[in-house]
Amino acid sequence: MEGDIQDILLRIEPEPCSSPTGRTGNVSFKPYDDIRLSPGTKKFKFPDSTKVQEQGVSLGIRTIEDLYPELLCLIFSNLDVQSKGRAAQVCIKWRDAVYSRSVWRGVTARLHLRKSNPIMILSLVRRGIRQVQVLSLRKSLRDVVQGMPALSLLDLSGCYNLSDSVLETGFNRTISSLTSINLSLCKELTDNSLGRIATHCKNLEILDLGGCTKITNTGLLLISLGLRKLVSLNLRSCWQITDTGLSHLSRTDGEERTERLVLENLVLQDCQKLSDESLRYISEGFKSLRRINLSFCASITDTGMKFLSKMSSMSELNLRFCDNISDIGVGYLAEGCVGLHSLDVSFCERVTDGSMAHIASGLFSLNSLAMASCRIQDEGIIKISKTLLDLDTLNIGQCARITDRSLISLGSQLKKLRSIDLYGCPRITPIGLNYLKDNLELKTINTGLWQAEL
Repeated sequence: MEGDIQDILLRIEPEPCSSPTGRTGNVSFKPYDDIRLSPGTKKFKFPDSTKVQEQGVSLGIRTIEDLYPELLCLIFSNLDVQSKGRAAQVCIKWRDAVYSRSVWRGVTARLHLRKSNPIMILSLVRRGIRQVQVLSLRKSLRDVVQGMPALSLLDLSGCYNLSDSVLETGFNRTISSLTSINLSLCKELTDNSLGRIATHCKNLEILDLGGCTKITNTGLLLISLGLRKLVSLNLRSCWQITDTGLSHLSRTDGEERTERLVLENLVLQDCQKLSDESLRYISEGFKSLRRINLSFCASITDTGMKFLSKMSSMSELNLRFCDNISDIGVGYLAEGCVGLHSLDVSFCERVTDGSMAHIASGLFSLNSLAMASCRIQDEGIIKISKTLLDLDTLNIGQCARITDRSLISLGSQLKKLRSIDLYGCPRITPIGLNYLKDNLELKTINTGLWQAEL
């Protein structure tokens, strides 16, 4: 019904109007009709106006003015932000419909805070906007943070000049509505800012501190004390964090505390000072953790995998470029993390066909597996082809020993496979690729620098 109405609106014959030449009545307007067409060019055929008008009348619609405001709101809610603003300038009826809160539900306002602008903030509040991304920052955050009482998401990523003193202007009282803050690449922020956030944003659920290189173990202690509802934490490239910080965060440092964080997602990518001891703290303190990213943590070894294997709730694990992970560590995971859905051990040079045997015998729930640049051969691929029947995505790019035997095994067994990366596999031939295409409903396949859709 909704599609039929929109289709009719695009074709309905205009109401009688007056032309500049004084003519009145129905105006039949055919754009560019007076321009001579080149030979062989087909004229655009306009729809039969009588049929269009009959369709509109049958629905009680003669012009767009006859639509109920609720239908206008439904139509305008599908426009991008710029188009919504233009629609509001057409007429009063459209403006009133565009200003409805339902039209702006889920929209993120992207602002340049160059000067104080209370009128703009008030306009956002009236539209019911609750998500704000600050693209550049010259003034304080007070207008946004304190002027929008229903603010739920604040994205300050990339505001390089954001300092503790600037953040203090906005975070100086309780902000109970805020559930998500992105501070990635705000390199001037220190633990003082985390203290303010932990004090005034008690309902925070998502915190992104990726690239905040001045954050230390003290900041993690403040987070564990104040943000008890936190479920997702990104600490990518926070280079000063050590095992002690993870003991604070997981509350396994021996201090008596009434409640622990219930984290579900933890990103520790490129935290170079972390060791296996951190994984022991994580396994003891975060029983509900589902996703963890340890890529580029070069000090993590097979011993750490033994700790992680105790976490049966784990569904996604990223060990990309963890050079000290071997077949032994993957074996530990296969024994304990039986519910794992996604595993990435790409560029782990000690991972061989032995890991494939472990995966094939224990990780039956995998639907995504990445083993790029690992020392695996056809025998390993054949093993996982027999048991990983739910596999949807496979990355074995730069595995130079893989041949067409692997592709034939994949094509005959893994009927749910939809995406495969074979970049840098020199022994693959068109015979194997054609077998995959003929036997699987692949959506994407990568054999070069760029992944191509089929």
